[in-house]
Amino acid sequence: MADPQLLSNVRALVGRQYGRVYAWDEVNAPMIRQWCEVMGVDNPLYTEPAFALGTQHEGLIAPPAMLQVWTMEGLHANNYPPGSTDENPYEVLKEMEAYGYASTVAVNSELSFTRPVRLGEKLYYTTRLDSVGDEKTTALGTGFFVTLVMSHFVEKAGGDEPVGELLFRVFKFRAANAQAPAKVESTPVKVKRSLPGISDDTRFFWEGCDKGQLLIQRCTACQTLRHPPAPVCIECHSFDWDTLQASGRATLYSFVVMHYPEVPPFDYPNPIGLIELEEGVRLIAGLIGIEREQLQIGQRLQVEFQTFDDQLTLPLFRPVEA
Repeated sequence: MADPQLLSNVRALVGRQYGRVYAWDEVNAPMIRQWCEVMGVDNPLYTEPAFALGTQHEGLIAPPAMLQVWTMEGLHANNYPPGSTDENPYEVLKEMEAYGYASTVAVNSELSFTRPVRLGEKLYYTTRLDSVGDEKTTALGTGFFVTLVMSHFVEKAGGDEPVGELLFRVFKFRAANAQAPAKVESTPVKVKRSLPGISDDTRFFWEGCDKGQLLIQRCTACQTLRHPPAPVCIECHSFDWDTLQASGRATLYSFVVMHYPEVPPFDYPNPIGLIELEEGVRLIAGLIGIEREQLQIGQRLQVEFQTFDDQLTLPLFRPVEA
C-alpha cells in the first residue's frame, strides 16, 4: 500500500502546467530534407517546393511526425534556447523515488496534430502533468502510471496557435521481488550481455564475428548488398545470396549517446553509432576509444572485434586518424 503522504504529494502536482520550452530554429527546409532522408520519407509535399505550391497547403510543410524534433535540446542535455523554463516537469518522478519507487520504464508515446507546421514558423511547447494513476502491481513491480502532455504551439503576433500534442506515459515502480542488500559480504553477480536471436538468415553474420570477419549479405542475382540480413533481395526479390567480407573501414553516419536508463553491463555514457561501411551499407554498432565530445559525423572508423563473457563476439568501431 502506497504511503499516504506520497499520495497526497503526488495528487497535489496533477494538473500542474510547466513553462515554455522554445525551439532553437524556425521550421526550415534543410532540417526537413535531412529528416526525410534519415527516415526514408520521399513525399514531395515536404521537399519539392514546386509540387507543394500546387497543393492545398500552398507551399512546403514539415512532416507531422517531426513535431517533437523542432523543440529538442540537441546533442547536450537540457541545452534549451534562452527564455525556456528551467522547471523540471518530471518532479513527480523524483517525489516517487524518495519513497522507494526507483525504476522507470516508458510505456507509450502518442502524437496528435491540429495542423501541419510551415516554413518560417517558430514553435514552443508547455508540459502538463495530466494524471497519476492508482497504485498498480504488474510483472515489473508495483508503482504508478504517470502521464504528461506536451502541448505544441506556433508563435503568432495575434495569439499563439496550437498545432499538436505529445502524450508521454511512464510506469514508475518498485521492482518486483526487490530485496534489501545482504548484510553479509558476497561476490556480486556479474551481469552478462544478452545473446542475440540467431536464425538461418543471420547465423552467417555471428559465425563471421567469431572468426573476426565482418560479413555482409549479397544477392547473387544483382550483387546488391543488404544489412540487416533478410531472406529476399530488396532490389530484385531473388532468394539466392552469398556473403562479402567487408574491409571494416567505415565512416560515422550518425550517432546517439545513451545516458539513461543505465542497464548493466554497459558503461555510461554509452555511444552508439550508425556506421556506413566502405562497401556502402550501414549497420548499428558500439563506438569505442573516444569521448562523446570528440564524436563527429563523417569521421573515419575501423572495425574491432571484442568478445564478451567468453560467448559473444561483437563488431565495435574505433576512430582512426585521417
